[in-house]
Amino acid sequence: MLYNLLYPLSDKYSVLNIFKYLTFRTGGAIFTALILCFLTGPVLIHWLKDKQHACQPIRADGPESHLKTKQGTPTMGGLMILLSMCLSTLLWADWKNVFIWVVLGITVSFSLIGFADDYLKVSKKNSGGMRGKLKLVFEFACAFVAVWVVTKSTVAPTATTLAFPFFKNLSVNLCWFYIPFAMFVIVGSSNAVNLTDGLDGLAIMPAMVVSCVFLIIAYVAGHAAFATYLQIAYIAGAGELSVFCGALIGAGLGFLWFNAPPAKIFMGDTGSLMLGGALGTVSIITKHEIALAIAGGLFVLETFSVIIQVVSYKTTGKRVFKMAPIHHHFEKMGWPELTVVVRFWIISIILGLLALSTLKIR
Repeated sequence: MLYNLLYPLSDKYSVLNIFKYLTFRTGGAIFTALILCFLTGPVLIHWLKDKQHACQPIRADGPESHLKTKQGTPTMGGLMILLSMCLSTLLWADWKNVFIWVVLGITVSFSLIGFADDYLKVSKKNSGGMRGKLKLVFEFACAFVAVWVVTKSTVAPTATTLAFPFFKNLSVNLCWFYIPFAMFVIVGSSNAVNLTDGLDGLAIMPAMVVSCVFLIIAYVAGHAAFATYLQIAYIAGAGELSVFCGALIGAGLGFLWFNAPPAKIFMGDTGSLMLGGALGTVSIITKHEIALAIAGGLFVLETFSVIIQVVSYKTTGKRVFKMAPIHHHFEKMGWPELTVVVRFWIISIILGLLALSTLKIR
């Protein structure tokens, strides 16, 4: 909004020319989202505690310590992230950019799906929530709309091409197969973050790391000279997503202030589905879907641990892990919760750096 209102006046007032620069507006988005979280956090926590009464239902089959340490903590903290991230993006981004509206659309729609799931959990006082199949139907429907708009807004054949990192000229045009593939990326990313969100601060930090990676990727992909130099696909308008990624980082930092162990609030599906869906959408717009799997490797690991556990138990009757997702396995092994969280953060940062290296190693 500030860009659309103030930058046109830069001919008269040269100081307003600063709104032209993505770096300035991205920094503004980070600090705005952070401040909004600090301002709304205490009010939201108090309101959710008052409304939820019993608060977040805790898994009865989970680690025994959770029944003591996490009982009574309110959920739906993703509302804090959603509000701060969306307002900050709207304030600093270019409203004429279609990609901004696509990623905001996924952010809001997936947050609403997660909110409905959280509401059912709290109102029914169990950890079941919305039926999984119904949730997936809504997610894939929203993802289809987003992918359709993105492919129509991107120049062919880039719109349907899957590029492989570490290689200069290795890419595959998936044609119409790209639409279901991209839908799977968005929905898979969303649910992978959701599975990771099981310990205080565990999901939000890796989400911020991935957002940092894609802030840089979006900036260079949307800059013709940088994209040519790095031999990646140039996506006109993708650079504006740096502002959105910055808003996500700022909102994530603000949320972590209240979610740090011991958490005063959980993000719930309201936040986790939204964050994963948003990051998946940014990856398909910038044509770096595989880089998302690298940077978000921790989310991939958590997801595969659940798949392996379910397949093993159904086929052999035995469990590979003491408990899935895998962060609970390490808790069952005796690792303190904070140790699991910090070590997983370190893994996430390493994977983020590896994903960034794909921009140069080709």
